[in-house]
This record gives sequence, C-alpha cells and structure tokens, in this order.
Amino acid sequence: MKTIVLIISLCASLFLTGQNRTTIIKDVHVVDVKTGKSKQASVFIKDKKIIKIARSIKEDASQIIDGSGKYLIPGLVDAHIHLFQSGGLYTRPDVINLQKHHSYEKERTWLKENAAAILKRYLRSGITTVIDVGGPMYQFEIRDRFKDSLAFPNLYMTGPLISTYQPPEFNLDDPPIIKVDNSEEARNLVRAQLPHNPDFIKIWYITLPNRSAESSYDIVKATIEESHKNNLPVAVHATELNTAKLAIKAGADILVHSVASPIDEDFKKMLLENDVVYIPTLIVHGKYSQVLAQTFSPTEYDFLLADPIPLGSLSDYKHLNDPIFDDYKQYGETWLKEDAVSDAIRSKNLASLNASGAIISTGTDAGNIGTQHVSSYFEELERMQSSGMSSADILKASTYNGAKVLSKENELGSVEEGKIADLILLSENPLENIMAVLNPELIIKSGLVLKPETIFTESPEGLAQQQLNAYNYLNLEHFLSPYSDSVVVRVFPGEMLYKGKSQMINTYGQMFEQMPKLHAELKARMSIGNIVIDEEWVTGIDGYNGIKAIVVYTIENGKIVEIQFLQQ
Repeated sequence: MKTIVLIISLCASLFLTGQNRTTIIKDVHVVDVKTGKSKQASVFIKDKKIIKIARSIKEDASQIIDGSGKYLIPGLVDAHIHLFQSGGLYTRPDVINLQKHHSYEKERTWLKENAAAILKRYLRSGITTVIDVGGPMYQFEIRDRFKDSLAFPNLYMTGPLISTYQPPEFNLDDPPIIKVDNSEEARNLVRAQLPHNPDFIKIWYITLPNRSAESSYDIVKATIEESHKNNLPVAVHATELNTAKLAIKAGADILVHSVASPIDEDFKKMLLENDVVYIPTLIVHGKYSQVLAQTFSPTEYDFLLADPIPLGSLSDYKHLNDPIFDDYKQYGETWLKEDAVSDAIRSKNLASLNASGAIISTGTDAGNIGTQHVSSYFEELERMQSSGMSSADILKASTYNGAKVLSKENELGSVEEGKIADLILLSENPLENIMAVLNPELIIKSGLVLKPETIFTESPEGLAQQQLNAYNYLNLEHFLSPYSDSVVVRVFPGEMLYKGKSQMINTYGQMFEQMPKLHAELKARMSIGNIVIDEEWVTGIDGYNGIKAIVVYTIENGKIVEIQFLQQ
C-alpha cells in the first residue's frame, strides 16, 4: 500500500487561505454512502468544496494525496449530543444528586472551560459534524465561537428543552430544561430562542402519572407550529409508542430516541409518510444502569478517546462513602434487569424500521452519565450492527442521514461534487467493516487536510488522569499506555526503583491481580509545564488502611517518561 504523499507540509497548509488551498486525492475508492457502493476515482477539492470527481484530473493542486488502496468517505455525524453534560458522575443532579461533594455550578464551569477540547476530540475521531440536542442558552455562545473554525466540527444547536416537566434540580438561572404549562408559554419559549438563531427546536415530551401524553398534546403541537412558522425543524424526545405517534401527528421532524415498546405497522407508516428521522440512541439507557449499579467499566474506546476527567469520576463512589450509593446500587440493579428487556425491543424495532426504509441516523446522547463524548459513538455503531444493520446501512446512517436530520444533505453527508469537503480517508473498506472508521488516516475539514494527531493531543494532566483511571479499573493495558517504554520509576529524593515498562508490567500486574479493591482517590493536582504533581489517597493495599502518596509525573512527547513517589 502506497504511502500518503503530501506535496506541501501540513504546517504550511494551516496558513493557506481558502482562496488558494487546493487538493487532489488520486486513485482513491470513493464510497457512495447512499448506494453502498464505491468506485475508483480522483477527487479535486478547492477552497472548501469538492469540485470534481473523475478518473483523471488534470488541474494543478497545492497538495496531492495518493489514495491508492484507500477509501474516501464523508465525515461522520453524531446527531445527538449534549455539551451541557460531561458524561461524568456529577452531570445530572436530577438523576443522582451529589452536590454536597461536587456542586453543579462547578460541573457547568468545567463544561464551559472544556467545550473546545471536547469538540476537538470529536474532530480528531473523524466526527466532523455534531448536533447538540438541547441545553442552556449559554451554549449558543459556544456554537458561535467555534462554528466557522476549521479546527472544530460543524456544530448545530438548539436551546433549552421545551418540556412538559422540569426536574427541580434544574430550577436555576439559564436552565437546560424549561417547563411550560400551556400553548402560549410554549410559543413564547420558541420566540425567546429566535434571537440566538437556533438550528432547530427540541421538545421533551414526558408523561407522568398525573399528566398523560394526550393532555400535553396541545403544547407539543403549538411548539411545532411556532417553530415551523420560523422555518425551524423540531426534534422530540418521545420514548413511548403513543407519545411518539402523537409527536409525529403534531408535525415532529425528528425522534431523538428509540421507542422502548414494540412498534406497529401504523407507526412505521407514519414515520415513512412524514419523512421523520429516527435516532436510536441504543446505549445511553444501559450506561445509567451500569453506573448506578456500580457495574460500569470503561470500554476500549473510553480509555482511548474520552475526556479522562469525567470518565474518572465514574469510580468516585468507591471513596465518597455516601449512603446514597447503597440505595442507587439496588436501583441500578433493577434498571439493568429492565434494560435487558427494553434493549431487545429497541434493537428489534431498529431492525424493522431499517428494513422498511425509514431514515435512521446515528446519535449517542453523549454527555449523559456514563455515555462519554466521542468514545460512545463507536460503541453505538457496534450496537447498531448487533441489531442487524449492515455496515453499509450504518455508514449511511452516520453520514448522509446525519445530514438529513437538519436538511443539510445538499451540503454535507456524501462525497459528491459541489458539497463541502468534510471527508475521511481510511485504509479499510467501511462498507465491509463499519469499524474501519475508528482509524482515520486523514481528516479533511472544509478542504483542510489534517492528520488526526495534530487536531488534538492529550495534555499532561490528561495523561496522568488516563493512567489513574485505568489503575482504578485494574486495567493493566490502558494503565501502561500513557507511559514511555523506557519510563524511569523513582522514590524521593531520586533513588531509582527500576526502568522500563516491562518491569511495570510485573509490578502492577501482580498488584491488580492480588488486590481487587485497589483504588486511588485524587485529592489534589498541580501542573507546571510538562510536570504533573498529584496527591493521592490509596486504599485496598494489603496491610494498610490507606496510604497518602505524592506522585510526580514528567511528560515528554506525549508520554510519561518518569514518575517519582513521595509517601507518608
């Protein structure tokens, strides 16, 4: 397989203006995601768009990429995320309220400060478009800050969820969910978003013991009418069959979750006749159950791609010593049993809808407890496949149908002349193996060619947290991953214990095997350049009630090259 040749360096390309940036990808397999077929051709990109696809292209270009033996697909779309949620333990106080340990305001501050990094993680993984399906008004500022930058994915967004119910924990300034009591309040809330130029409107259509779906129908209909009057599509959270049917009857454009009960022919007909997009979000329910039942364990994708800070918080129950976890453990165990039934129904419904020709779009609901940004996308693909969808069907759902969510299919979602050049170059055919998308060789964002590793690199703090997360889940492979092969391990004031990752394998492999309750609580962290200093309280070590440790990590070239222990 030929090596990718860049006529100009990546660094130089970053400084090219849109007017003089041209690229030719030669002799590549161009994947038609709409038909599930591919053809060999060359692709000419100028400025931000695909100008020509042909067997031979004679135009001059500032960079030429040899695509021989490779596959060119559109950028991926996650059609359901929430940037107001981190995926961590503290992000939904309406589900489990831990504010005496970690305030919700602190959680919101972290999310605002790390929005750019979260978005860069998406782009690094080839997810060139994300759709935020509801959050506080402040998120419009985030969208407007990054929407025109080639360093971030396309970001489409709505404001607060217009809801028939508001959790009391969200009764605060700039809430992510706002309850309305009548049709006029619903219309006013749509109008309140208009100055922010939302890309769509979202309804949280919740039924309660004292409020049926029928009793809220007028609110839903009024919201949709006001939105459509302002040329805004409407996404609806409606997980019961009756609620979903009523949402479609009222004019919904998008259903943002699976229906959790068996669907019927009437529902299929309604979905198809009204061109309603169906976003399954298959994994999010189970993630809540796993975290609450204390059975959660990060996936390979989580360890590699997720932000390590919220991921690490999911094991905090081991040291918080809060009785709430005893109650929620039992609650989570009940949920796990229910999930086994409802997940089978969701999968069967998805298979049936896909076979009928419904518009299926890939979405994760990332940000909810346990469902990590970025990494959850690839687990969602696996779950869609296990439901019976082919790789070609999933690829279409993850690209072209993702663009259809907001009627952007004339701009994005397929490799066609005239469309924006958001593309991924792969070494393996995703029509045969959808998980080929996990390893992009190049990512092209609006015509700018990028290597994944240049889009986002883990910070020193992130590397320290990555190995701490794996330590707390006794995962030796991912514990070792952030370390250099020649890492040096010392004890203050500099005495060398050993050198090399092979010795770490022996030392920590035995610890993880012999001490199943091993856990390190991060008490404090300080960073100075490439040095990270952690204060940890380690429990689960035989013969000790706990050990206070100060650990100094030195990072070079994206790896931990030295650790030094200071202990009391």
